[in-house]
Amino acid sequence: MARGTQHRKRRPAANARVAAAPARAQSAKRVKHARWEDQLFFSRLRVHAKWAFLLLAVVFAVGFVIFGVGSGSTGISDALQNFFSRSSSGTSAASLQKKALAHPNRPQPWRDLATKLEADNKLPQAIDALKRYSTLAPKDQSALEELASLYLRDAQNEQQAYIAAQTKSSILAPTPATPPSSSPLGKALSSLSNPIDAAVSAVVGTQSSGAYEKIISDETQAVSTYKKIAKLAPQDATTQFRLAQIAQGAGDTTTAVAAYKRFLKLAPNDPLAASAKKALKQLEPSKSKKSTATSSAKHK
Repeated sequence: MARGTQHRKRRPAANARVAAAPARAQSAKRVKHARWEDQLFFSRLRVHAKWAFLLLAVVFAVGFVIFGVGSGSTGISDALQNFFSRSSSGTSAASLQKKALAHPNRPQPWRDLATKLEADNKLPQAIDALKRYSTLAPKDQSALEELASLYLRDAQNEQQAYIAAQTKSSILAPTPATPPSSSPLGKALSSLSNPIDAAVSAVVGTQSSGAYEKIISDETQAVSTYKKIAKLAPQDATTQFRLAQIAQGAGDTTTAVAAYKRFLKLAPNDPLAASAKKALKQLEPSKSKKSTATSSAKHK
């Protein structure tokens, strides 16, 4: 009886309360609060983002230096652009010219110089260099074709300059409204000269005449260059047609007619034959009129 009583005493009561578990160490850490400044948004931003602000300030400062903001120049970016453009385009024109002059009888340096000058849009200088190359390598047909195209491009530029000069003349010195020249006032005004009109006419006239002469010279040189190509490839119908077109644009009727006829003989069934025949109909009457006028002048 005593043992059974002892065992019953050791058993926990049915409605006994369970002792509360001791608080974990993590909950104790959670209770610990950080400083009160960290609870404020702007204070935390000031503490944790100060390096970001410093980095942005450095980036802005470097950007102002590189792009030259407010200095009127492009800063380091200009030097970088020149460096990369020079790297992409290869050797400079000055060094190529120096090399060509050092070896004046070697064709390749002149060819390289002409290519570089053409890429730099310096057409007159490129023409001179390519002419020198064509003299040293007269059988290079591709170089001659390129030379002829340079002449035509330069002629187009001069044509634009000519039109600009004519436009400038009409703007700066417009034709005034004057009374009839038969009237007394018209006779009096006709005897007077306007110094402004005279000065403008002199300057613009010089520009116009210079551009016009350059146009004629370039077109003539283009025709002459294509004649050389036609001699190198006498059986090439395309060359004959191109020669005829250039000569017709330059006003060289004789060369244009002969080239069109040569083209029709080489390629009578070519799709361009209809255009060649149409051009011949337009050119041959003017040619016959010109020959008639010349013969009548000789008889007089």
